Amino acid sequence: MALEMFRKEETLAMRKKLIGQSCRLFYSDDPVKIVRARGQYLYDENGKRYLDCISNVQHVGHCHPSITQAATTQMELLNANSRFLHDNIVQYAGRLAATLPDKLRVFYFVNSGSEANDLALRLAHQYTQHEDVIVLDHAYHGHLTSLIDISPYKFQKLTGQKEWVHVAPIPDTYRGIFREDHPNPAQAYADTVKDVIDKVHQKGRKVSAFFSESLPSVGGQILLPKGYSTKVAEYVRSAGGVFVADEVQTGFGRVGSHFWAFQLQGDDFSPDIVTMGKPMGNGHPLSCVATTAEIAGAFTANGVEYFNTFGGNPVSCAIGLAVLDVIEKEDLRGNSSRVGGHLLDRLRELQTKHPIIGDVRGVGLFVGLEMVTDKEQRTPATDAAAQVVRRLKEEYICVSTDGPWENIVKFKPPMCFSMEDADLVADRIHHILTAWNRTWVCSDTSILQRTSYFTC
Repeated sequence: MALEMFRKEETLAMRKKLIGQSCRLFYSDDPVKIVRARGQYLYDENGKRYLDCISNVQHVGHCHPSITQAATTQMELLNANSRFLHDNIVQYAGRLAATLPDKLRVFYFVNSGSEANDLALRLAHQYTQHEDVIVLDHAYHGHLTSLIDISPYKFQKLTGQKEWVHVAPIPDTYRGIFREDHPNPAQAYADTVKDVIDKVHQKGRKVSAFFSESLPSVGGQILLPKGYSTKVAEYVRSAGGVFVADEVQTGFGRVGSHFWAFQLQGDDFSPDIVTMGKPMGNGHPLSCVATTAEIAGAFTANGVEYFNTFGGNPVSCAIGLAVLDVIEKEDLRGNSSRVGGHLLDRLRELQTKHPIIGDVRGVGLFVGLEMVTDKEQRTPATDAAAQVVRRLKEEYICVSTDGPWENIVKFKPPMCFSMEDADLVADRIHHILTAWNRTWVCSDTSILQRTSYFTC
Protein backbone atom coordinates (compact mmCIF):
# COMPACT_ATOMS: atom_id res chain seq x y z
CA MET A 1 0.00 0.00 0.00
CA ALA A 2 1.38 3.40 -1.02
CA LEU A 3 2.09 5.88 1.75
CA GLU A 4 -0.03 8.99 1.91
CA MET A 5 1.57 11.98 0.20
CA PHE A 6 1.17 15.30 2.02
CA ARG A 7 1.34 18.74 0.52
CA LYS A 8 4.70 20.42 1.13
CA GLU A 9 3.17 22.86 3.62
CA GLU A 10 1.59 20.01 5.57
CA THR A 11 4.84 18.03 5.66
CA LEU A 12 6.73 21.08 6.88
CA ALA A 13 4.14 21.82 9.58
CA MET A 14 4.20 18.21 10.79
CA ARG A 15 8.00 18.19 10.82
CA LYS A 16 8.11 21.33 12.94
CA LYS A 17 5.69 19.70 15.36
CA LEU A 18 7.17 16.18 15.50
CA ILE A 19 10.89 16.41 14.73
CA GLY A 20 13.48 18.05 16.98
CA GLN A 21 14.23 21.57 15.79
CA SER A 22 17.98 21.01 16.08
CA CYS A 23 17.58 18.58 13.14
CA ARG A 24 17.84 21.25 10.48
CA LEU A 25 16.85 21.06 6.84
CA PHE A 26 18.78 22.22 3.83
CA TYR A 27 17.41 25.63 2.75
CA SER A 28 15.54 25.99 6.04
CA ASP A 29 13.90 29.26 4.92
CA ASP A 30 12.31 27.49 1.97
CA PRO A 31 13.02 23.75 2.04
CA VAL A 32 12.99 21.59 -1.04
CA LYS A 33 10.68 18.58 -0.69
CA ILE A 34 12.36 15.69 -2.49
CA VAL A 35 10.17 12.70 -3.37
CA ARG A 36 12.43 10.66 -5.67
CA ALA A 37 15.94 10.58 -7.07
CA ARG A 38 18.07 8.87 -9.69
CA GLY A 39 21.78 9.15 -10.37
CA GLN A 40 22.89 12.70 -9.60
CA TYR A 41 19.37 14.14 -9.82
CA LEU A 42 16.72 14.91 -7.22
CA TYR A 43 13.02 15.50 -8.00
CA ASP A 44 10.60 17.54 -5.94
CA GLU A 45 6.88 16.99 -5.46
CA ASN A 46 6.15 18.97 -8.63
CA GLY A 47 8.56 16.95 -10.76
CA LYS A 48 11.22 19.68 -10.87
CA ARG A 49 14.70 18.21 -11.31
CA TYR A 50 17.63 19.41 -9.17
CA LEU A 51 21.30 18.69 -9.80
CA ASP A 52 22.68 17.22 -6.58
CA CYS A 53 26.16 18.50 -5.66
CA ILE A 54 25.71 17.65 -1.97
CA SER A 55 25.02 13.92 -1.56
CA ASN A 56 28.37 12.24 -1.10
CA VAL A 57 26.47 9.50 0.75
CA GLN A 58 24.75 8.33 -2.44
CA HIS A 59 28.21 7.56 -3.74
CA VAL A 60 27.46 5.70 -6.98
CA GLY A 61 24.24 7.61 -7.60
CA HIS A 62 20.78 7.72 -6.09
CA CYS A 63 18.73 4.52 -6.37
CA HIS A 64 21.32 2.72 -8.47
CA PRO A 65 19.58 -0.40 -9.83
CA SER A 66 22.49 -2.70 -8.98
CA ILE A 67 22.41 -1.56 -5.35
CA THR A 68 18.65 -1.85 -4.94
CA GLN A 69 18.70 -5.28 -6.60
CA ALA A 70 21.46 -6.54 -4.30
CA ALA A 71 19.54 -5.25 -1.27
CA THR A 72 16.19 -6.77 -2.20
CA THR A 73 17.67 -10.10 -3.30
CA GLN A 74 19.52 -10.59 -0.02
CA MET A 75 16.63 -9.25 2.05
CA GLU A 76 14.31 -11.84 0.52
CA LEU A 77 16.80 -14.57 1.39
CA LEU A 78 18.19 -13.70 4.83
CA ASN A 79 18.92 -10.79 7.11
CA ALA A 80 20.11 -12.03 10.47
CA ASN A 81 22.19 -11.01 13.47
CA SER A 82 25.84 -10.73 12.46
CA ARG A 83 26.82 -13.27 15.14
CA PHE A 84 25.58 -16.05 12.85
CA LEU A 85 28.23 -17.38 10.44
CA HIS A 86 27.69 -16.03 6.91
CA ASP A 87 29.73 -15.61 3.71
CA ASN A 88 28.91 -11.98 2.94
CA ILE A 89 30.83 -10.41 5.82
CA VAL A 90 34.07 -12.27 5.09
CA GLN A 91 33.78 -11.73 1.34
CA TYR A 92 33.25 -8.03 1.91
CA ALA A 93 36.15 -7.78 4.37
CA GLY A 94 38.38 -9.49 1.82
CA ARG A 95 37.39 -7.02 -0.90
CA LEU A 96 38.09 -4.07 1.39
CA ALA A 97 41.44 -5.56 2.47
CA ALA A 98 42.54 -5.63 -1.17
CA THR A 99 42.23 -1.81 -1.31
CA LEU A 100 44.23 -1.11 1.87
CA PRO A 101 47.87 -1.36 2.96
CA ASP A 102 48.90 -4.90 3.93
CA LYS A 103 49.01 -4.22 7.66
CA LEU A 104 45.34 -3.21 7.81
CA ARG A 105 43.72 -6.64 7.77
CA VAL A 106 41.23 -6.74 10.67
CA PHE A 107 37.74 -5.28 10.28
CA TYR A 108 34.89 -4.32 12.61
CA PHE A 109 31.59 -3.53 10.90
CA VAL A 110 29.21 -0.99 12.41
CA ASN A 111 26.39 1.24 11.16
CA SER A 112 27.55 4.85 10.97
CA GLY A 113 30.65 6.98 10.75
CA SER A 114 30.10 8.08 14.34
CA GLU A 115 30.02 4.46 15.50
CA ALA A 116 33.21 3.77 13.55
CA ASN A 117 35.08 6.71 15.05
CA ASP A 118 33.86 5.89 18.55
CA LEU A 119 35.19 2.34 18.14
CA ALA A 120 38.48 3.65 16.76
CA LEU A 121 38.83 5.76 19.90
CA ARG A 122 38.26 2.67 22.06
CA LEU A 123 40.79 0.66 20.05
CA ALA A 124 43.42 3.39 20.44
CA HIS A 125 42.85 3.70 24.19
CA GLN A 126 42.99 -0.06 24.72
CA TYR A 127 46.10 -0.59 22.60
CA THR A 128 48.17 2.30 23.95
CA GLN A 129 46.77 2.40 27.47
CA HIS A 130 46.96 6.18 27.10
CA GLU A 131 44.10 8.66 27.13
CA ASP A 132 45.01 11.87 25.32
CA VAL A 133 43.95 12.58 21.74
CA ILE A 134 45.25 15.19 19.29
CA VAL A 135 42.87 16.55 16.66
CA LEU A 136 42.92 19.32 14.07
CA ASP A 137 41.23 22.64 14.63
CA HIS A 138 37.61 22.78 13.40
CA ALA A 139 37.57 18.99 13.00
CA TYR A 140 34.32 17.03 13.11
CA HIS A 141 34.34 13.27 13.78
CA GLY A 142 30.74 12.53 14.76
CA HIS A 143 27.77 13.24 16.99
CA LEU A 144 28.30 10.78 19.86
CA THR A 145 29.39 12.29 23.18
CA SER A 146 32.84 10.74 22.84
CA LEU A 147 33.25 12.31 19.40
CA ILE A 148 31.90 15.73 20.26
CA ASP A 149 34.72 15.71 22.83
CA ILE A 150 37.28 15.37 20.00
CA SER A 151 35.50 17.65 17.50
CA PRO A 152 36.44 21.33 17.95
CA TYR A 153 33.72 22.18 15.42
CA LYS A 154 31.22 21.03 18.07
CA PHE A 155 32.81 21.34 21.50
CA GLN A 156 33.82 24.97 21.00
CA LYS A 157 30.08 25.75 20.86
CA LEU A 158 29.18 23.49 23.79
CA THR A 159 31.02 22.43 26.94
CA GLY A 160 34.51 23.38 25.81
CA GLN A 161 37.73 21.43 25.50
CA LYS A 162 38.41 18.45 27.74
CA GLU A 163 41.76 18.13 29.52
CA TRP A 164 42.66 15.02 27.48
CA VAL A 165 41.95 16.64 24.10
CA HIS A 166 44.56 18.74 22.33
CA VAL A 167 44.11 20.80 19.16
CA ALA A 168 46.71 21.28 16.43
CA PRO A 169 46.47 23.88 13.65
CA ILE A 170 44.67 22.72 10.53
CA PRO A 171 47.20 22.45 7.65
CA ASP A 172 45.47 25.04 5.47
CA THR A 173 47.97 26.48 2.99
CA TYR A 174 45.51 29.15 1.84
CA ARG A 175 44.38 30.64 5.15
CA GLY A 176 46.51 28.93 7.82
CA ILE A 177 49.68 29.93 9.65
CA PHE A 178 51.88 28.43 6.89
CA ARG A 179 50.67 29.28 3.43
CA GLU A 180 51.37 28.45 -0.19
CA ASP A 181 54.58 30.50 -0.23
CA HIS A 182 56.14 28.43 2.59
CA PRO A 183 59.06 26.27 1.36
CA ASN A 184 57.90 23.17 3.27
CA PRO A 185 54.39 23.50 4.72
CA ALA A 186 54.09 19.76 5.36
CA GLN A 187 57.07 19.78 7.72
CA ALA A 188 56.05 23.08 9.31
CA TYR A 189 52.52 21.90 10.09
CA ALA A 190 53.76 18.50 11.25
CA ASP A 191 56.09 20.28 13.67
CA THR A 192 53.06 21.99 15.24
CA VAL A 193 51.80 18.51 16.14
CA LYS A 194 55.21 17.73 17.64
CA ASP A 195 54.86 20.91 19.72
CA VAL A 196 51.47 19.70 20.97
CA ILE A 197 52.96 16.31 21.90
CA ASP A 198 55.73 18.04 23.85
CA LYS A 199 53.16 20.07 25.78
CA VAL A 200 51.18 16.91 26.56
CA HIS A 201 54.32 15.32 27.99
CA GLN A 202 55.12 18.42 30.01
CA LYS A 203 51.78 17.96 31.76
CA GLY A 204 52.71 14.39 32.65
CA ARG A 205 50.19 12.97 30.19
CA LYS A 206 50.54 10.52 27.27
CA VAL A 207 49.19 10.49 23.72
CA SER A 208 46.80 7.76 22.68
CA ALA A 209 45.97 8.88 19.13
CA PHE A 210 46.15 11.52 16.47
CA PHE A 211 42.76 11.75 14.73
CA SER A 212 42.44 13.42 11.34
CA GLU A 213 40.20 13.36 8.31
CA SER A 214 42.39 12.50 5.34
CA LEU A 215 40.93 15.61 3.70
CA PRO A 216 39.35 17.91 6.30
CA SER A 217 35.85 18.62 5.06
CA VAL A 218 33.99 20.63 7.69
CA GLY A 219 37.29 22.46 8.17
CA GLY A 220 36.98 23.85 4.65
CA GLN A 221 37.70 21.24 1.94
CA ILE A 222 41.38 21.22 2.86
CA LEU A 223 44.10 19.31 1.00
CA LEU A 224 46.81 18.22 3.43
CA PRO A 225 50.33 19.03 2.17
CA LYS A 226 51.97 15.86 0.87
CA GLY A 227 54.25 14.36 3.48
CA TYR A 228 52.36 15.87 6.40
CA SER A 229 50.71 12.65 7.56
CA THR A 230 53.92 10.63 7.25
CA LYS A 231 55.79 13.02 9.52
CA VAL A 232 52.92 13.34 11.98
CA ALA A 233 52.65 9.55 12.20
CA GLU A 234 56.37 9.40 12.99
CA TYR A 235 55.97 11.88 15.84
CA VAL A 236 52.81 10.25 17.21
CA ARG A 237 54.19 6.72 17.13
CA SER A 238 57.39 7.88 18.83
CA ALA A 239 55.16 9.19 21.61
CA GLY A 240 53.42 5.81 21.95
CA GLY A 241 50.27 6.79 20.07
CA VAL A 242 48.51 5.64 16.90
CA PHE A 243 47.45 7.46 13.74
CA VAL A 244 43.72 7.31 12.94
CA ALA A 245 42.63 8.28 9.42
CA ASP A 246 38.97 9.30 9.21
CA GLU A 247 37.84 8.38 5.68
CA VAL A 248 34.12 8.65 6.43
CA GLN A 249 33.65 11.44 3.88
CA THR A 250 36.53 10.88 1.48
CA GLY A 251 36.97 7.15 0.95
CA PHE A 252 35.93 4.77 -1.82
CA GLY A 253 37.56 6.56 -4.73
CA ARG A 254 36.20 10.08 -4.34
CA VAL A 255 39.68 11.52 -4.92
CA GLY A 256 39.90 9.62 -8.21
CA SER A 257 43.59 8.79 -8.35
CA HIS A 258 43.40 6.61 -5.24
CA PHE A 259 40.79 4.53 -3.46
CA TRP A 260 41.52 6.22 -0.11
CA ALA A 261 42.35 9.87 0.41
CA PHE A 262 45.16 9.03 2.86
CA GLN A 263 46.98 7.42 -0.10
CA LEU A 264 47.51 10.91 -1.52
CA GLN A 265 50.22 11.26 1.13
CA GLY A 266 52.41 8.70 -0.64
CA ASP A 267 52.98 4.96 -0.91
CA ASP A 268 55.12 4.94 2.23
CA PHE A 269 52.29 6.14 4.47
CA SER A 270 49.80 3.88 6.24
CA PRO A 271 47.56 4.77 9.17
CA ASP A 272 47.20 2.42 12.13
CA ILE A 273 43.41 2.66 12.08
CA VAL A 274 41.09 3.69 9.23
CA THR A 275 37.43 4.54 9.70
CA MET A 276 34.94 4.56 6.85
CA GLY A 277 31.24 5.22 6.49
CA LYS A 278 29.02 7.50 4.42
CA PRO A 279 29.59 6.16 0.88
CA MET A 280 29.95 2.49 1.87
CA GLY A 281 26.27 1.61 1.56
CA ASN A 282 25.19 4.26 -0.96
CA GLY A 283 22.64 5.49 1.58
CA HIS A 284 22.23 2.24 3.52
CA PRO A 285 23.65 2.49 7.09
CA LEU A 286 27.01 0.74 6.80
CA SER A 287 30.42 1.63 8.20
CA CYS A 288 33.62 0.00 9.31
CA VAL A 289 36.90 0.21 11.19
CA ALA A 290 40.04 -1.33 9.70
CA THR A 291 43.12 -1.86 11.84
CA THR A 292 46.19 -4.00 12.46
CA ALA A 293 46.31 -7.46 14.02
CA GLU A 294 48.29 -6.01 16.95
CA ILE A 295 45.71 -3.35 17.79
CA ALA A 296 42.83 -5.79 17.34
CA GLY A 297 44.65 -8.29 19.54
CA ALA A 298 44.95 -5.79 22.38
CA PHE A 299 41.23 -5.06 22.07
CA THR A 300 40.41 -8.78 22.29
CA ALA A 301 42.77 -9.23 25.24
CA ASN A 302 40.68 -6.97 27.47
CA GLY A 303 38.36 -9.94 27.91
CA VAL A 304 35.19 -8.01 27.01
CA GLU A 305 33.29 -9.32 23.99
CA TYR A 306 32.51 -6.79 21.26
CA PHE A 307 29.46 -7.36 19.13
CA ASN A 308 27.24 -5.16 17.00
CA THR A 309 23.76 -6.51 16.32
CA PHE A 310 23.35 -4.94 12.89
CA GLY A 311 26.94 -4.20 11.89
CA GLY A 312 28.02 -6.46 9.03
CA ASN A 313 24.63 -8.14 8.60
CA PRO A 314 24.07 -10.03 5.31
CA VAL A 315 22.01 -7.28 3.66
CA SER A 316 24.47 -4.53 4.58
CA CYS A 317 27.41 -6.53 3.25
CA ALA A 318 25.56 -7.45 0.05
CA ILE A 319 24.99 -3.75 -0.53
CA GLY A 320 28.61 -2.96 0.28
CA LEU A 321 29.82 -5.57 -2.21
CA ALA A 322 27.48 -4.16 -4.87
CA VAL A 323 28.87 -0.65 -4.30
CA LEU A 324 32.41 -1.93 -4.86
CA ASP A 325 31.27 -3.68 -8.05
CA VAL A 326 29.67 -0.50 -9.43
CA ILE A 327 32.73 1.63 -8.61
CA GLU A 328 34.84 -0.80 -10.63
CA LYS A 329 32.47 -1.62 -13.51
CA GLU A 330 31.51 2.00 -14.16
CA ASP A 331 35.06 3.33 -13.67
CA LEU A 332 33.81 5.84 -11.14
CA ARG A 333 37.31 6.60 -9.91
CA GLY A 334 38.29 7.49 -13.44
CA ASN A 335 35.13 9.57 -13.79
CA SER A 336 35.97 11.36 -10.56
CA SER A 337 39.42 12.26 -11.88
CA ARG A 338 38.15 13.41 -15.27
CA VAL A 339 35.04 15.29 -14.19
CA GLY A 340 36.57 16.62 -10.99
CA GLY A 341 39.58 17.88 -12.93
CA HIS A 342 37.29 19.57 -15.42
CA LEU A 343 35.23 21.20 -12.66
CA LEU A 344 38.41 22.49 -11.01
CA ASP A 345 39.59 23.91 -14.34
CA ARG A 346 36.28 25.67 -14.93
CA LEU A 347 36.17 27.13 -11.42
CA ARG A 348 39.78 28.30 -11.66
CA GLU A 349 38.90 30.02 -14.89
CA LEU A 350 36.12 31.82 -13.01
CA GLN A 351 38.64 32.75 -10.30
CA THR A 352 40.52 34.85 -12.88
CA LYS A 353 37.33 36.72 -13.76
CA HIS A 354 35.70 37.23 -10.35
CA PRO A 355 37.73 38.75 -7.49
CA ILE A 356 35.30 37.35 -4.94
CA ILE A 357 36.69 33.86 -5.61
CA GLY A 358 39.77 33.71 -3.40
CA ASP A 359 40.75 30.08 -3.85
CA VAL A 360 39.70 26.97 -5.72
CA ARG A 361 41.01 23.67 -4.40
CA GLY A 362 40.27 20.01 -4.47
CA VAL A 363 41.01 16.61 -5.90
CA GLY A 364 38.62 14.36 -7.79
CA LEU A 365 35.04 15.14 -6.80
CA PHE A 366 36.05 16.79 -3.53
CA VAL A 367 36.11 20.49 -4.43
CA GLY A 368 35.90 23.77 -2.56
CA LEU A 369 35.42 27.32 -3.85
CA GLU A 370 36.44 29.85 -1.20
CA MET A 371 34.79 33.26 -1.38
CA VAL A 372 36.46 36.40 -0.01
CA THR A 373 35.70 40.10 0.08
CA ASP A 374 39.36 41.04 -0.25
CA LYS A 375 41.89 38.85 -2.05
CA GLU A 376 44.88 40.32 -0.23
CA GLN A 377 43.39 40.09 3.25
CA ARG A 378 41.46 36.90 2.38
CA THR A 379 38.48 38.18 4.37
CA PRO A 380 35.75 35.51 4.38
CA ALA A 381 32.70 36.41 2.27
CA THR A 382 30.21 34.45 4.37
CA ASP A 383 27.08 36.30 3.26
CA ALA A 384 28.05 36.10 -0.40
CA ALA A 385 28.64 32.35 -0.19
CA ALA A 386 25.19 31.91 1.35
CA GLN A 387 23.72 34.00 -1.47
CA VAL A 388 25.41 31.79 -4.07
CA VAL A 389 23.85 28.73 -2.45
CA ARG A 390 20.40 30.35 -2.53
CA ARG A 391 20.76 31.56 -6.12
CA LEU A 392 21.94 28.16 -7.32
CA LYS A 393 18.90 26.59 -5.68
CA GLU A 394 16.78 28.91 -7.82
CA GLU A 395 18.63 27.46 -10.80
CA TYR A 396 17.79 23.94 -9.53
CA ILE A 397 21.32 23.15 -8.37
CA CYS A 398 21.88 21.99 -4.78
CA VAL A 399 25.13 23.00 -3.07
CA SER A 400 26.08 23.94 0.49
CA THR A 401 28.84 25.73 2.39
CA ASP A 402 31.53 24.69 4.85
CA GLY A 403 34.56 26.01 6.69
CA PRO A 404 34.98 27.95 9.94
CA TRP A 405 33.32 31.00 8.35
CA GLU A 406 30.92 29.10 6.06
CA ASN A 407 32.43 30.91 3.09
CA ILE A 408 33.43 27.85 1.08
CA VAL A 409 30.98 26.52 -1.47
CA LYS A 410 31.61 22.77 -1.48
CA PHE A 411 31.05 20.13 -4.11
CA LYS A 412 30.84 16.44 -3.13
CA PRO A 413 28.32 15.06 -5.61
CA PRO A 414 27.50 11.45 -6.46
CA MET A 415 30.40 9.92 -8.40
CA CYS A 416 28.32 9.65 -11.59
CA PHE A 417 28.50 13.46 -11.93
CA SER A 418 29.14 14.29 -15.58
CA MET A 419 31.14 16.79 -17.63
CA GLU A 420 27.84 18.43 -18.60
CA ASP A 421 26.92 18.75 -14.92
CA ALA A 422 30.27 20.38 -14.16
CA ASP A 423 29.79 22.83 -17.03
CA LEU A 424 26.27 23.67 -15.88
CA VAL A 425 27.47 24.45 -12.35
CA ALA A 426 30.37 26.61 -13.57
CA ASP A 427 28.19 28.44 -16.08
CA ARG A 428 25.52 29.19 -13.48
CA ILE A 429 28.07 30.47 -10.95
CA HIS A 430 29.60 32.68 -13.63
CA HIS A 431 26.15 34.02 -14.51
CA ILE A 432 25.35 34.78 -10.85
CA LEU A 433 28.67 36.50 -10.13
CA THR A 434 28.56 38.47 -13.39
CA ALA A 435 25.12 39.79 -12.47
CA TRP A 436 26.41 40.74 -9.03
CA ASN A 437 29.34 42.54 -10.59
CA ARG A 438 26.88 44.81 -12.35
CA THR A 439 24.56 45.38 -9.45
CA TRP A 440 24.54 43.94 -5.92
CA VAL A 441 21.55 44.52 -3.69
CA CYS A 442 22.57 43.76 -0.13
CA SER A 443 22.12 44.80 3.46
CA ASP A 444 25.68 44.08 4.61
CA THR A 445 27.36 47.42 4.01
CA SER A 446 30.55 46.13 5.62
CA ILE A 447 31.10 44.06 2.49
CA LEU A 448 30.79 47.17 0.37
CA GLN A 449 33.36 48.96 2.52
CA ARG A 450 35.89 46.15 2.08
CA THR A 451 35.67 45.56 -1.66
CA SER A 452 34.92 47.42 -4.84
CA TYR A 453 33.53 44.24 -6.34
CA PHE A 454 29.96 44.94 -5.26
CA THR A 455 27.95 48.06 -5.99
CA CYS A 456 24.44 48.80 -4.76
